[in-house]
Amino acid sequence: MKKILTLASMCMLMFAGAAQSQEQKVVRLASDFTYPPFNYKNEQGQPTGFDIEIADALCKEANFQCVWVSQDWDGLIPALLARKADVIMASMRITEERKKRVLFTHKYYQTPARFVAKKNADYQMDKAGLTGKNIGVQLGTIHDTYVTEKFGDVANIKRYKGQDEVYLDLASGRLDVAFSNADQLQLAFLDKPLGKEFELAGAPVTDKAYVGEGTALALRKQDKQLADAFNQAIETIRQNGTYEQIASKYFNFDIYGD
Repeated sequence: MKKILTLASMCMLMFAGAAQSQEQKVVRLASDFTYPPFNYKNEQGQPTGFDIEIADALCKEANFQCVWVSQDWDGLIPALLARKADVIMASMRITEERKKRVLFTHKYYQTPARFVAKKNADYQMDKAGLTGKNIGVQLGTIHDTYVTEKFGDVANIKRYKGQDEVYLDLASGRLDVAFSNADQLQLAFLDKPLGKEFELAGAPVTDKAYVGEGTALALRKQDKQLADAFNQAIETIRQNGTYEQIASKYFNFDIYGD
């Protein structure tokens, strides 16, 4: 009888160990949810958008239980480093400056940056044309860095917590131009009634020193194993058609880039 009990106990322990090994790792994803159609909240207050669906697919592929953490854009990296989140999933571009602080995965999309202005604007998107103008950008972004370095000495740079605030001030006339991701400008502003009097202006900005090497997930530098898991998941959803299925819901062009 004692041997039977011992054998039963061993089986129970083995079963418990197997179940525990199959438990999903909880991963906290941080975003600011102010950047439609990439990441925002729907009318029910639930995270939605291209970034969100890609993240869901990656977490499913890597067998992670992912939960969302809301954080202002300029606080995303500090929150990550303070361990308030494990991953930034917020359309963050890979730049040399950011690589000094965080570890990036492979890119999951890549687009240029553009200016947007009134359709009848009679000035160029250069230093002479933007002298004295009000330029709107989201605080702490690569777009903020670009216009500050290029035009900060001649223009008035107005910085906002969320991209939606930029659009509201642009439409109301408090801004002359805005600068952001070209595709986000088109889809979230120009294609909406709010942006009907505006258009993309100037040439696309593709300088990697400013716009980076693509858009990726950001992690703490010591979390290489977690980054590797996401990299493998990115490769898998690119190969099995999941990525294209999600992208086609939001874009009628190749968002992944070269």
